[in-house]
Amino acid sequence: MITSRFPRSVYGAGSDPDPRFSMANERTFLAWNRTALALLAGGVALEASGLDLHAGLKFAASLVLMGGGLTIPVLAWIEWARTERALRFNSALPASRTALMLVGTILVVGILVTLGIIF
Repeated sequence: MITSRFPRSVYGAGSDPDPRFSMANERTFLAWNRTALALLAGGVALEASGLDLHAGLKFAASLVLMGGGLTIPVLAWIEWARTERALRFNSALPASRTALMLVGTILVVGILVTLGIIF
C-alpha cells in the first residue's frame, strides 16, 4: 500500500479498489467542478446582462449562483473522499450532499428570477 498519496486520510486506509471505480469517482468529482464553473459563469452573466428584471432580485439570484459555484467544489471534494474511502473499505457508498446543494441552488435561483420577471 502506498501511503505517500494525497490525501493520506483517504489513501492511508483500507485497500486499493478496482481502478475503474476510483476513476469513475474522479470523473464524478470533475463533473461537479464543471457544474460549479457553469454556476459561477451564470451568476456573472445574469448580473452583467441587460435583462429587464427587478434589480434586487436579479442581484440576489446572481449571488445564489455564485454561492453555489463556490460551495459545490468543496462539497464535491468531501464527497469524493467519502466515496473513495467507502470503495477502499468495500462498504456502501454514501449519499450525495452535493446534488442536494445543486437542487437547492437551482430552485432558489428559479424562484428569484421568476419573481424578478413578475415584479
